[in-house]
Amino acid sequence: MSSPQPKLNTSDDLLLCNECGTQYPVTSSSNKTSCKICDDPRQYVPATGQVFTTLGELKEKGYKNVWEQDEEDERIWFVRTEPKFAIGQRAILLQTPHGNILWDLIALLDEETVAKIHSLGGLHAIVISHPHYYTTWSEWSRTFQCPVYVGEPDQIWLERVGSPGAEVRFITKKYDEGVLEGVTVLLAGGHFDGSLLLHWDEKLFIADTIFTSPSATNPVPGKPGVISFTFFYSIPNRIPLHPDAILSIWRQVKPLTFHACYGAFAGQDVRTRPNEQARGTGGVKGRLLESCKMYVGAMGWKGHPLLEEGL
Repeated sequence: MSSPQPKLNTSDDLLLCNECGTQYPVTSSSNKTSCKICDDPRQYVPATGQVFTTLGELKEKGYKNVWEQDEEDERIWFVRTEPKFAIGQRAILLQTPHGNILWDLIALLDEETVAKIHSLGGLHAIVISHPHYYTTWSEWSRTFQCPVYVGEPDQIWLERVGSPGAEVRFITKKYDEGVLEGVTVLLAGGHFDGSLLLHWDEKLFIADTIFTSPSATNPVPGKPGVISFTFFYSIPNRIPLHPDAILSIWRQVKPLTFHACYGAFAGQDVRTRPNEQARGTGGVKGRLLESCKMYVGAMGWKGHPLLEEGL
């Protein structure tokens, strides 16, 4: 006998930042005028000023979540909101043999989304890569009655901690295998001190911790001198990450086997192709290392230890 569908349990009158999607524990009567995520130098306040909405308003305006299945692995599903809301990232549902994990989060949660996730097997846990995607985490946790995992160093960015029925747990280990069997969550740092990566079935889910470059999807993969990945302290403000942080991220993923990387946005899925394997380039993992070196070299570093790294 299948379990009953979870009951949607959202606070539709609480303020949502229009620019980043963060939900605050106040309503419009608070006259709130600032968002701590957007005030941080990794994000920005738009020229029009800080604007807030609510989940209720999004639903009234016809915002919907759209689902797509990965073209090469039917166990992987992507969900994003249309029209685009806030940063516009997607969440990724992984159907593992031991339960489903939702990697990253979007703000909109409605009846249709609950029904879709229930049809796919529900949720065992939600893992969010960094504070820009915390959004309505407490609503998702309460609705699906599952824990939400975030990097412990980033807990200061969480809103609505202590919300009834919502559970947050903190990743404190560099390699945490306690979320679900077969899944490893990496406390990688970089973009934020608590930025996470997720590794499952020889796939690396990178969000913004490792940022996919447009040239990564070149139809002739692995061309020498073509960068596939970059690293940012701030993506919208184009502030690069320090090479020491890039080296730390690389050394953390170096022991792992992976043949695909999944970024935070549609069009950011990068896979090792047969012709790459034949050339012995190391596939996606080799391209990641080459990208690290290209990025650090372009910043003018000539003697950095990262430049001596190998597969």
